[in-house]
Amino acid sequence: MTTSVDTIRRNVEAQAQFLGRLRHEIAQIIVGQQYMIDRLLVGILANGHVLIEGVPGLAKTTAVKTLATALDLKFSRIQFTPDLLPADLLGTLIYNPKEGTFTTKKGPVFGNIILADEINRAPAKVQSALLEAMQERQVTLGDETYVLDDPFMVLATQNPIEQEGTYPLPEAQVDRFMLKLRIGYPTKSEEREIMDRVDVLHERSANTVVTKHEIIDARKVVNQIYVDDKAKNYIVDIVQATRHPEAFGLDIGHLIEYGASPRATIYLQQAARALAFLQGEGNVFPNDVKQVAMDVLRHRVIITYEAEAENLTSEDLIRKILDNVPVP
Repeated sequence: MTTSVDTIRRNVEAQAQFLGRLRHEIAQIIVGQQYMIDRLLVGILANGHVLIEGVPGLAKTTAVKTLATALDLKFSRIQFTPDLLPADLLGTLIYNPKEGTFTTKKGPVFGNIILADEINRAPAKVQSALLEAMQERQVTLGDETYVLDDPFMVLATQNPIEQEGTYPLPEAQVDRFMLKLRIGYPTKSEEREIMDRVDVLHERSANTVVTKHEIIDARKVVNQIYVDDKAKNYIVDIVQATRHPEAFGLDIGHLIEYGASPRATIYLQQAARALAFLQGEGNVFPNDVKQVAMDVLRHRVIITYEAEAENLTSEDLIRKILDNVPVP
């Protein structure tokens, strides 16, 4: 398999030329937040959707808009509010009484990168409408079904659940997001640079430096990245440990209500492949799996009331799992 891995690595090097241009362009707009940028790239390369959680003002919206502009992709922003309707996302049929016909008016979901801003501020029927489009990659209006353009990626932001006026996403819906990111505040030096750089009178926008075809071609190479049996078994062990922690010597079963679904296994492998691509590798290493495991699992491990009483989060339990599951 050595020759094949070397060949894949050369393909990765050839197709990853755009990453340098892309990172440089994003850095002109966004200060810091390297973790968020890397995971957004993982999401788009792995053909997965991303849920971003953080308090307002952390450049979540700016980062998504900058990424879409730099990638030459059609960008749509949907501001979720309590009075939003599914038709506001998907579109609707408009009746023309003069001709007696219906005209299709497509909604903002017909784009490449969709920013669902503050998704937890809209009721369940609106969230479900978007998440159906995410899963099926198509929208039905009347008798017609429209396939969404490729690449199609939903980047949803939400404020922490503790804030007022929010509707928590049901676990079954959250499971459709490949990654869930938790974004923190910038460092002191980054915050000073933000203050020095920002000019509210002359806001700078990103330049287009990557074509849509480069992204599609890169995705094909990501799918070719080799994952050996040891890495695959490691992925399965991690997911199994969220369901049967006692099998791995962990006494945390009473703290976990539900473990991760099989979708986590699929997404963990694909996200690890995308991370390997970003690092210029032709195969997945166990460390790649470990790096993305928290983002893939934090919204899929449901804790019990007992865990909440002990002030434990799903992240605390996932860390214990990652520390105890043997690394090949």
